Amino acid sequence: MIEDFYQYQAQTTPHPLAMEVSHADGSFIYDSNNKAYLDFVAGVSACSLGHRHPKVIDAIKSQLDKYLHVMVYGEYAQTPAVRLTKLLAKHLPKPLETTYLTNSGTEAIDGAIKLAKRYTGRSEIIAAHQAYHGNTMGALSIMGYEERKKPFRPLMPDVRFITFNAIEDLSKITHKTSAVVLETIQGGAGFIEPENNYLTHVKQRCEEVGALLILDEIQPGIGRTGKLFGFEHYNCIPDILVTGKGLGGGMPIGAFTTSKEMMDTLKDQPKLGHITTFGGHPVIAAAALATVKEITESNLMADALKKEQLVRKHLKHPLIESIRGKGLMLAALTPSAEITNEVILKCQDEGLILFWLLFEPKAIRITPPLTISNEELINGCNIILKVLDQIRR
Repeated sequence: MIEDFYQYQAQTTPHPLAMEVSHADGSFIYDSNNKAYLDFVAGVSACSLGHRHPKVIDAIKSQLDKYLHVMVYGEYAQTPAVRLTKLLAKHLPKPLETTYLTNSGTEAIDGAIKLAKRYTGRSEIIAAHQAYHGNTMGALSIMGYEERKKPFRPLMPDVRFITFNAIEDLSKITHKTSAVVLETIQGGAGFIEPENNYLTHVKQRCEEVGALLILDEIQPGIGRTGKLFGFEHYNCIPDILVTGKGLGGGMPIGAFTTSKEMMDTLKDQPKLGHITTFGGHPVIAAAALATVKEITESNLMADALKKEQLVRKHLKHPLIESIRGKGLMLAALTPSAEITNEVILKCQDEGLILFWLLFEPKAIRITPPLTISNEELINGCNIILKVLDQIRR
């Protein structure tokens, strides 16, 4: 299997972890030797309810007995997608009421950019340095990391960059600006939170010049930060909200949400302003509906904040310089990329799955399922501490 993996499946890095997965359940992934690995990554923040959550599995099985794909997106009324978008509207502030379901977060970003340009009639997009929004050509164009973009140029024109949390940069948002696209919490940069009412100031500046604010909640959204959406912590309501990852309960999904008035501009002039064959797929929408219901009807969001404190309490070590983030979107920073690499690789040998962040080489990603138990969380922290002690010696 491993040989075939290297030979036939496209690789994304020269050195993938290449674990051969047998099965997964709850907070654990098992390899082909039936070794259990405690999952502190959750599919990079995607498996909000852990692996094979019973309610998600039941929703998938129930929908399988009814119908799979029947028509391109937006033509037929399909119960799972309608119920999902209605439930999202119920839990979102006005005017965020109408949702376009896509296949991934990066497609949702592209759709949101198109919507902003169509609605405002402007072309300029402003994003942040060290931003990550996905890898399609539109999302890549607003990535704030030139090293990863350069081989694929030319990209989308009329993109400018500001520094996240720098109030002095907001003057770059002008009457030429269609939209400002920001991660609510910068992910690839190292789980950087907005400071000093930064997002409030951005939204105010957007309103002054008639630009839109697009917030990317692909990582912080769906309960991970202790609120259903991260922006709820920061006194700011976006004009367009983008989500994905954790929305699907382990299934592939993305979504962008805005007012009905704004979303309606994608319907005409031209028709099919955004179109997708498999967006809103009934099986995936059913899984997402079950996921959102479970997160909003349980204590998982409140518990995420308690579990954050548990991690901060137990993960104290001379080689951990700081822990960034909120809820169960956390990054532990070591003094060097070399130490971080060693921690991640040695912890996997010890049965704990950790991962890297894109642009901050010193960061250890800690984004376990929201359903992880306190005991599992402490056990994982103890493995990290054990490995750090070995490295220190």
